[in-house]
Amino acid sequence: MPAIPIYTVEEARKTILRRRPWDEWPIPESVKAGIRRVFGTDLTPEEAVRSIVRDVRERGDVALREWTERADRVQPAYLEVPTEEFEAAYEAVSPEAISALEFAAERIEAFYRRQPITGWQDWQPEGGLGQIVRPLERVGLYVPGGTAPLPSTVLMTAIPARVAGVEDIVMCTPPRREDGRVAPITLVAAHIAGVDRVFAVGGAQAIAAMAYGTETIPAVDKIVGPGNLFVTLAKKQVFGDVGIEGLLGPTETVIIADETANPAWVAADLLAQAEHDVLATAILLTPHRMFAQFVQQEVEKQLARLERADIIREALAHRGGIVIVRDLGEAVGIANEFAPEHLCLSLVDPWDLVGAIRNAGGIFVGEYAFEVLGDYVAGPSHSMPTGGSARFASPVNVLDFVKIISVVGLNEAGMEATAEAAEILAEAEGLTAHANAARIRKTRREEE
Repeated sequence: MPAIPIYTVEEARKTILRRRPWDEWPIPESVKAGIRRVFGTDLTPEEAVRSIVRDVRERGDVALREWTERADRVQPAYLEVPTEEFEAAYEAVSPEAISALEFAAERIEAFYRRQPITGWQDWQPEGGLGQIVRPLERVGLYVPGGTAPLPSTVLMTAIPARVAGVEDIVMCTPPRREDGRVAPITLVAAHIAGVDRVFAVGGAQAIAAMAYGTETIPAVDKIVGPGNLFVTLAKKQVFGDVGIEGLLGPTETVIIADETANPAWVAADLLAQAEHDVLATAILLTPHRMFAQFVQQEVEKQLARLERADIIREALAHRGGIVIVRDLGEAVGIANEFAPEHLCLSLVDPWDLVGAIRNAGGIFVGEYAFEVLGDYVAGPSHSMPTGGSARFASPVNVLDFVKIISVVGLNEAGMEATAEAAEILAEAEGLTAHANAARIRKTRREEE
């Protein structure tokens, strides 16, 4: 059986293109077994996360250490990474890797320096109106690291925050199982990106700590960053007490390709996406069946040489595939309905379709602008909306780290021009005290 199946549009709509609400997602047996191991009973992931969040809120650092040992099976060497660990990290990471991080950081910062975030004020005879843009005071970054360090995520979240003017950036990331410490390359990335403090804590307990604060970890104004199911559910549960940028689920890529595309390159891009996670989505939309078969063959050929082949096969079998569409117009329609995190246009004239794309976290135009470049060095953050949320959400950007304060500075003339309409609308809503607050000023003015 081929590693990546080929579907008709009708088949794909019932399977890989079908969006499910969060509460309908199947829970893998490995997750159920993990919950039983940690809690000694069967709980839903939501119940498990709620228990952890409540405990960290009540018992602080003690709960953090206990849950890290119980849930992650790691005894952390420290909660906050000491200064000497950052110094040692530079000795442990190769000069080539440090240079690559610095190169990526420069491109990311240059990209976000161009994003306009200015406020405005409009002064008229009736007074002034406007908006003030203020950076958040403290933000918390969550950087996954359970199976492998992700220094790129450090850059992609911390640099937009720093450009926005955030004064205090803290970061939580899981400690390594072998020594209870944070990976050196993650610490180098944090230093380059300007992170102020790093904590060796992962999972739902890290989200709870940043939301409510502990003896060691300060409470933040907003939490940003991707994570596994438990991290995402924790972000959902603490939202309202703290801000979040979104619920970032498993990663996904949709590629629209015609017969001029290089099947080996398209196959490589699908495989790159699928190696993230068994729940990753990698889909090709093409009107050319022969090209689809070439890609299918290339997937098999390249897969044999990849280290994470087992993960890739499971992802492609359940959430990946090639869909034979009628034409490129139908492909664009399907892509807009699916609203993928990444949308790649491997076409002879890719720019012709850009104007028709309404829903995507990021558009990768042409075969040279492949999605892996976006993961690391292109410029925009790779933290993008998933699960169809690209219909209403945006990638992480400078605006995630600021707030807008409205300014109302109407003078007496402005009051006279607006108070009567306000009084009428307040009466219509049955809010007589509101109406009185407008009427009393108008009455006093008339008496004068």
